[in-house]
Amino acid sequence: MKKLKLGIPKGSLEAKTVDLFKMAGWRITYDERSYFPEIDDEDISCTLVRAQEMSRYIEDGTLDLGLTGKDWIIENESNVVEVQDLIYSKASARQARWVLVVREDSPVRAIEDMEGKKISTELVKFTERYFRERKINVHVEFSWGATEAKCVEGLVDAIVEVTETGMTIKANKLRIVHELMKTNTKLIASPAAWEDPWKRKKIEQVRTLLNGSLLAMGKVGLKLNVSKENLGRVVLLLPALKAPTISGLYSTDWYAVETIVDGNVVRDLIPLLKEAGAEGIIEYTLNKVV
Repeated sequence: MKKLKLGIPKGSLEAKTVDLFKMAGWRITYDERSYFPEIDDEDISCTLVRAQEMSRYIEDGTLDLGLTGKDWIIENESNVVEVQDLIYSKASARQARWVLVVREDSPVRAIEDMEGKKISTELVKFTERYFRERKINVHVEFSWGATEAKCVEGLVDAIVEVTETGMTIKANKLRIVHELMKTNTKLIASPAAWEDPWKRKKIEQVRTLLNGSLLAMGKVGLKLNVSKENLGRVVLLLPALKAPTISGLYSTDWYAVETIVDGNVVRDLIPLLKEAGAEGIIEYTLNKVV
């Protein structure tokens, strides 16, 4: 039987990916020793793969579909189909950034000051290309981990490291000199799978439901009843994706109103709705907005 071979990124994205698929309607289960999770869809098989390697396995067709960072696609120079951007956190507009980092007491103030210096990073090929394109000669070595410590201890002049908030960098008495690249998670497919009609249809299903789950993150649904005379006041208070849904209640001058709002505004919005005449207000969670 034909199956779509799905790569689950092992590591920092692993739990988020499993949770996202759960919201989208798929249950993925496995124990810590297994590299082949079970999924409750007979058309899909799963494999755990490091995000750093995912795009290579997608490109050569070992896997049909997977999740990885834009950074690793660029690092591996992979020829893959970028199906969908997946921004996990809707509560924050921050993207992860790859940045050039030095010690607080370093004389380096700009990337031009890196001429002839040594850099440690996981993102070796990208970093080498970045500096070469700017005609800055640097020595780039691969970091097997604890990258910040190499800079703190003076083993290298600088590191290129990924960060979201920069808090860990500051905590280690390090300083960001320059941003090289922003990155985010992407759903990617192999060119061969994308050209296969059956697999492409399955990929489109996964994309639609994952995207719907992402759109639902941080949002809630609101239902309420309001009289005809107060309807205008209530509707003016309601943010919505397009416009609230309004329907008349049977044999009355009252209306049922339903809408979707950001969860962080509800605590302020509900008291205002009550003051405007809304009654029977119900807040409910969302799994998908499609």
